[in-house]
Amino acid sequence: MSDTGIVHLENVSKDYILGEQKVQALKDITLDIASGAFLAIAGPSGSGKSTLLNLIGCIDTPTAGKVLINGQDISGRTPDDLSGLRARTIGFVFQTFNLFPVLSAEENVEYPLLQFRELKTAERRIRVAEYLDIVGLSRFARHRPNQLSGGQRQRVAIARALATHPKIVLADEPTANLDHATGEGILELMKNINDKFETTFIFSTHDSRVMAIADNVIHIQDGQIVQREIRKEKSMHVIEHRDR
Repeated sequence: MSDTGIVHLENVSKDYILGEQKVQALKDITLDIASGAFLAIAGPSGSGKSTLLNLIGCIDTPTAGKVLINGQDISGRTPDDLSGLRARTIGFVFQTFNLFPVLSAEENVEYPLLQFRELKTAERRIRVAEYLDIVGLSRFARHRPNQLSGGQRQRVAIARALATHPKIVLADEPTANLDHATGEGILELMKNINDKFETTFIFSTHDSRVMAIADNVIHIQDGQIVQREIRKEKSMHVIEHRDR
């Protein structure tokens, strides 16, 4: 089998031990996600969608099966082993924003760039300014998170995720703490970035707004894929799957 997707999972299972009990969070998942996808992984709480996102994000590794991220096999490696791949390939956007309260918007965006030793200070500042402009927050660069609205904080989080030039952005319930209008604006911003830069976006969600705007939707329940909606057949958006 050729591994064509930027994300490729083959017969992946994930078990957790809780006390003396084994809980199977994912069961025999096979999935390809092509570069440039705008994909929603949908399902109720406890369905396994966050576990799946953690595997794609190199925060966790599978109990069985194979996971390739941008062509690299993460199976059998520890999260520490994967820190370099995670830093340079994946950006994260969380429902709680996860910004440093003592840092300004520009400092929050710059923070993940500090580990890129090849970037000089001037290059970092240019990149930070560029991405704050993309998310429409240039004039709020010196503001701290407590001086920003929820929507503005999420825009800072998006700028931070993009500043490392990731191939994949993972968004875990990014609209959960936002009102309807603000959530719509955040989703539209992400879709515009996806269209312009062809960055792959993968959402974990049970928000119907996210599912409505996604090019493709994977429905997961009890650790298994139960439905796949392929809405766009463009080569950079298509999800290929091979069920056994």
